[in-house]
Amino acid sequence: MLYTGPFHLALRKAIRDRGLSLDRVRAHLARRGVSIALSSLSDWQTGRCRPGNDSTVAALEDVLRLPTGALSRLLRVRRRLPDIGPVAELLDAVADSGPDDLELVSVQQRVDVDDDGRFAGLRVRTAIRALRDGVDRYVARFYGDGGCDPHLLRTRPVRNCRLGRRLVHPSAPAMVYELVFEEALRAGDTWVFESRLVDPGAGRCSEFAFGFRYPAEQCLLEVQFHPAALPAGTRAFAQFDLADQRHVIGGLALSRHHAVHLIASGVDSGVLGIAWDWR
Repeated sequence: MLYTGPFHLALRKAIRDRGLSLDRVRAHLARRGVSIALSSLSDWQTGRCRPGNDSTVAALEDVLRLPTGALSRLLRVRRRLPDIGPVAELLDAVADSGPDDLELVSVQQRVDVDDDGRFAGLRVRTAIRALRDGVDRYVARFYGDGGCDPHLLRTRPVRNCRLGRRLVHPSAPAMVYELVFEEALRAGDTWVFESRLVDPGAGRCSEFAFGFRYPAEQCLLEVQFHPAALPAGTRAFAQFDLADQRHVIGGLALSRHHAVHLIASGVDSGVLGIAWDWR
């Protein structure tokens, strides 16, 4: 949460990790010349309101032993993550792909890794909520590694959707594609749909990431390894945005079913991912 937000969840986690009560946080702030009511601190960590003073946030970061700017960056309005250039070019060509039309209730993405350590497929289950009348599709995007040929990518609707337009970038490993619903939604309606993506030309992979184009209430990332190709170590990482350095959140333990996963709630923006090392 520290690298993706929202602010109140990042603050709550930082306070918990520091092992301080709200009263102790207030006392530490007072020693730094910052007077804050206990009720204000409570409101900040529950999301009822946000601090409006930069010096107060800087003092909070100092008290909680956070990197400079860690909390203040989350206070900026960042509803959208700018896409990688080639993906943004493709999205511009899809006129009705505006992210203000819908919001993510839940996105569950599972990557399968085969016995040679190659990307064997991506399965996605998505739940959205329409923000206006007439929403009837979701625009998915994919950006592969340097060896990916997007022309070879195969996309398949699995449940409650059909494949619409599919656009491939001429010189980059980028693709966007529409998943069209069975009916047009009204504002407030929800829809659940599933899809699958396969890359027959994929090489050995060592990471998987998801960039939040707009906020998501819940996100699940999972990597399923073949028993004949198990990693030496796995870890979760996050980025404030695509230009930011990668921050390791922590190690992930391989389950007895040869899988690892990462769950996040209330993500405003940024990138979350799973990386691994081969033996």
